[in-house]
Amino acid sequence: QVQLVESGGGLVQPGGSLRLSCAASGSIFSSDVMGWYRQAPGKERELVASIRGGGSTNYADSVKGRFTISRDNAGNTVYLQMNSLKPEDTAVYYCNLRQLVGLLRVYWGQGTQVTVSS
Repeated sequence: QVQLVESGGGLVQPGGSLRLSCAASGSIFSSDVMGWYRQAPGKERELVASIRGGGSTNYADSVKGRFTISRDNAGNTVYLQMNSLKPEDTAVYYCNLRQLVGLLRVYWGQGTQVTVSS
């Protein structure tokens, strides 16, 4: 089992920055893929960014050049640095971990609210 705990959400003005953190505990493997998804009201949950154990990253087109995903050396904490935030970035952000050990297991955090508004 894996537990994911997010922190760092809040209210920020357009053009501002926030950093989200997600701490994973439990049975973590270096091959696990960690990422961030978001869900705005009335919309489907969408991938924001993901990072593999080897460090390769993937970003949604809407956040490329503004957001940066990173992972600590132990591989247990993933960060999302969000710069140049826009009102359309407003959403609940969820941490995600995908683990393939025989079967694919997917874990989610509880979500953290990010609101971009003046």
